[in-house]
Amino acid sequence: MSFTYHRTVRFGDTDAAGVVYFANALAICHEAYEESLETVGINLQDFFGNSSLAFPIVHSSIDFFRPMFCGNKLIVSLIPQKLTVEKFEINYEILIGDVIVSKAVTRHVCIDTNTRQKNKLPSQMVQWLDTNRKNAENTERRKSREFI
Repeated sequence: MSFTYHRTVRFGDTDAAGVVYFANALAICHEAYEESLETVGINLQDFFGNSSLAFPIVHSSIDFFRPMFCGNKLIVSLIPQKLTVEKFEINYEILIGDVIVSKAVTRHVCIDTNTRQKNKLPSQMVQWLDTNRKNAENTERRKSREFI
């Protein structure tokens, strides 16, 4: 199945109207990304701070279908996909129960931190992408069998 991350909406996630602030929804998606990396054994301290490679976000978008309020129990589902030898994107669905309340996308490019030039994705990232893709495909196959 696709990677899932469970998160409760906190007061600090919300704006003056009492709903999750749009930038905080993207931050919650990024938390799910970090958790998925850690789950496959990637050391986050090395990955985000001490590496010769970085994976900056070069594009993001988010759509909201229903509001998210303080105390809501979220399920964030993510499916990463390799785009080129140096780029990948992650598609996110944020659910409350069985209802999709938001969808987001982040696109990342691998760069050398010294030269700032594009670089091929390292093997650990290719493995992370393959693992999550296979899990997502297996989930879709299972869902299609249940439907029939």
